[in-house]
Amino acid sequence: MNFFIKLILSAVAVIITSYLLGGVIVDDFLVAIIVAALLALLNTVIRPILVLLTIPITIFTLGLFLLVINAVIILIADAIVPGFEVDGFWWALLFSIILSIVNALFQGLGKENTKRNS
Repeated sequence: MNFFIKLILSAVAVIITSYLLGGVIVDDFLVAIIVAALLALLNTVIRPILVLLTIPITIFTLGLFLLVINAVIILIADAIVPGFEVDGFWWALLFSIILSIVNALFQGLGKENTKRNS
């Protein structure tokens, strides 16, 4: 059940982020759920491989290359999911940054509610 709640919150974060950015289009909430699920899958499967392959450049850039990896994952999701469009690399980079911030805010709110209920 916890996975589905996180998935719904991630879909809401995708919708919010797409409203904030003009270069990202999400057709409807179902597409946002699919994007959130695909991003979770890509971050679980593809991201570790990309991180491993790019260790030297990641170290050289002091970890900033991880932002590029995040943008590439967003562009892969753009290529797979119909109804989800990103207008280029820079929009994907900005989308990944803002999406991370919105997801972090949601996680922070969830932890605060858990502390109150304890």
